[in-house]
Amino acid sequence: MSTLLRVVLDSNVVLSALLFRSDSANRLRQAWQGGLFQPLASSETIVELMRVLAYPKFRLSPADQHELLADYLPWTTSVRIPDPRPKLPVCRDPADMAFLELAAAGRAQRLVSGDRDLLALAGHTKFDIITLAEFLKQLRDNPRS
Repeated sequence: MSTLLRVVLDSNVVLSALLFRSDSANRLRQAWQGGLFQPLASSETIVELMRVLAYPKFRLSPADQHELLADYLPWTTSVRIPDPRPKLPVCRDPADMAFLELAAAGRAQRLVSGDRDLLALAGHTKFDIITLAEFLKQLRDNPRS
């Protein structure tokens, strides 16, 4: 029996799955809720997601924000980031380091992102850094890899 893929989803990927109704966003949400992979979260990445959900442009009430978090957080595994933090390549955007550190500390196989600063580090970490489209293709082609 294979173990679930351990995956870090950056905030924008999670946000898309929670707020938007595109085919890929819906497939991702169904995949985590269906147990096709294990999403990882840290206190820093959860705080970042909460901050993004509160952006005025989304016009989400606090109750709406909590409801959206309830559609994601129960499926995540919490990972504590050690001190000292894992040694990783430096990202151009310091705010993205939380996702890299989570992937390293959580022994993730994938970090899924649309962020160019993170994608630029593909091939420089022990885990794959891939786009949502690539991840969904991997899930479709081999759902229990």
